[in-house]
Amino acid sequence: MLKLYNTLTRKKQVFKPVKPGQVGIYSCGPTVYNQVHIGNLRAFLFADLLRRYLKFSGYKLKHIMNITDVDDKTILGSQQEKISLEKFTKKYTELFFETLMDLNIEAVEEYPKATEHIKEMVTLVKKLLQQGYAYKAQDGIYFDISKFKDYGKLSHLNIKNLKAGASGRIKEDEYDKKNVQDFVLWKFWTEDDGEVFWETGIGKGRPGWHLECSAMSSKYLGQPFDIHTGGVDLVFPHHENEIAQSEAATGKKFVNFWMHNEHLMVDGKKMSKSLGNFYTLKDLEEKGFSPRTVRYALLSIHYRQKVNLTDALLEQAHESVKKINDFVIEAEAGEDSNSGDMAELIKRSRKEFKKAMNDDLNIGQGLNVLFNFMKTANKFGPGEKAVEFVREIDSILDILKDQSIPTEIQRLAQKRDEARKNKDFKESDKIREELLNKGYEIRDKQEGYIIVATTPMA
Repeated sequence: MLKLYNTLTRKKQVFKPVKPGQVGIYSCGPTVYNQVHIGNLRAFLFADLLRRYLKFSGYKLKHIMNITDVDDKTILGSQQEKISLEKFTKKYTELFFETLMDLNIEAVEEYPKATEHIKEMVTLVKKLLQQGYAYKAQDGIYFDISKFKDYGKLSHLNIKNLKAGASGRIKEDEYDKKNVQDFVLWKFWTEDDGEVFWETGIGKGRPGWHLECSAMSSKYLGQPFDIHTGGVDLVFPHHENEIAQSEAATGKKFVNFWMHNEHLMVDGKKMSKSLGNFYTLKDLEEKGFSPRTVRYALLSIHYRQKVNLTDALLEQAHESVKKINDFVIEAEAGEDSNSGDMAELIKRSRKEFKKAMNDDLNIGQGLNVLFNFMKTANKFGPGEKAVEFVREIDSILDILKDQSIPTEIQRLAQKRDEARKNKDFKESDKIREELLNKGYEIRDKQEGYIIVATTPMA
């Protein structure tokens, strides 16, 4: 029985989807004005873990992740580079998808762009105006939070204590509005926007950030849908505002489960360019850590715990990834035990793994189950059945190396690496030559090595 922590209720609840056997998920995606940093990547890896475990549990998914390609940051960036907004955001959108691929993050079912859903946003604003939840001011159209009695139910904040600028993302959100807490739905065009605007029935301008997610999630998933994910920094004001405008417009509950991952720290400090601890995936690769290592490091800590990213954590993650990969290589070369011990071990381990993951995705306990399995399996002489179980778990972890490299080649590469570490360079060079003759090249990295086919693989 899967239980997930719901930010809305502040407790773990049994997960029951709106439609039996199907799950609708909306994950807040990137604002494409720069390369994603590792803090962003934790949120996307968490969403990937959730997605993969739901699939592992037999659910069919409709997972949506938006692309924010119009806001202050994207407009300013395009103006500074003196290119169109579309060309500017296209560059960073492509970089985003490249990073997802590098980290083995599964593609979701839809990646809607904000600029392609202006019609839906305008329709939503019109509804809010008609129902008295929104009003026009000199600079734009605002949501009147005093009209929505449940405002603050997600973040558990007292709206009377809110300060100006806390509920918006367009400049300081200090326009001509009734209450300082009100947030912008639609910003009327100004010269600062340049050529970025839409002529609509609610005026010439562009959408507010919060409006985008409500319009797109409702279009693709309806209301209510099952799960909304994002970082804890989005609980307020972004997700709070999504709830207000979505529920005010429809009179229906917006989302059943809100799931938020905690912050990522670097060496115990908040990531900041000024502190010199601001990293992208490429930066970590240049330090010698592979995407698989980074993936494991960020997944191995429970999503509701802060991650303190250090070289020590990444080195530990590298060793764990290596240990799992080495187990598979060795086990594939072995023979299955004829005893029932292995079958019983697999059955018990699968049950324990699911029990851990069903407890709000307790991946730490799940990994303990995996390593205990490998330790015990080695006593029996692991073979293909053991490999099948590890691969079953890896459908969630996705940290095994490309097994299109033949086992024989992987074993030779491992043997050569051991010889090199033992400073037996004569044996190391001999094996390297043997591998080259078989069509594979070993390329040494700071963190280990990779195997590259030098001839096309069949």
